[in-house]
Amino acid sequence: MSWSARQYSSFEQERTRPVRDLVAAIPTQQVRLAVDLGCGPGNSTEVLVQRYAQARVIGLDNSEDMLEAARQRLPGLRFEHTDIGRWHPDERFDVILANASLQWLPAHQSLYPRLAGLLAPGGSLAIQTPDNLEEPSHRLLRELAASPAWAARIGGVRLEARHAASDYYQWLRPHCRQLDVWRTTYHHALAGGAAAVVEWFKGSALRPYLAPLEAAEQAAFLAQYQEAVARAYPTLDDGSVLLPFPRLFIMASQ
Repeated sequence: MSWSARQYSSFEQERTRPVRDLVAAIPTQQVRLAVDLGCGPGNSTEVLVQRYAQARVIGLDNSEDMLEAARQRLPGLRFEHTDIGRWHPDERFDVILANASLQWLPAHQSLYPRLAGLLAPGGSLAIQTPDNLEEPSHRLLRELAASPAWAARIGGVRLEARHAASDYYQWLRPHCRQLDVWRTTYHHALAGGAAAVVEWFKGSALRPYLAPLEAAEQAAFLAQYQEAVARAYPTLDDGSVLLPFPRLFIMASQ
């Protein structure tokens, strides 16, 4: 199942808030060259441009649908189709931004230090990744996929493993002058109850589970998932649901 810029952007305001917080925390002031790894539809790239208006900013992604949306949004910028897991640029960057993208890649123990090594002197590596694998949204997803009705089709699907904050600290500390790691839980009020939670994750965590299924199977799986979500995330009096969403932030500076 390919990435959909339209689906991902359904909750753009909520998805953009963490990257605004991340970019605001970047300590590097003078930026000549910056890159957005996994730029998606360009919302995170736009935040980077707003902070560093005089910089040359590049966006990278492996989804043409996302890149097309980003180019329409920011027509003056350079966006490239790239596998960011295999990205080996010749240049050094003052800011490397990775907003909700590196969790899809393996081997963080080597990946994160390698990215830190691509910084220019005084540069910053700014990373934000979802830290919600133990939240009900993901626990229920795993349980449903492993149930008798679905185990044969998608019981083996696994989201990429994520690591403790202390792991990232230890992996990055030898490679940077300053390192800051923190965790924030956002509580997103989504109109539409449990259906809105399902729509949110159709743009991210649900993708690998839905990809092997036919259309009718996808509909059945989503209906069962929504029933479980409705029990875990009760609808509030105004018809909305409050979705707690923990995120891990890392700022590594040279």
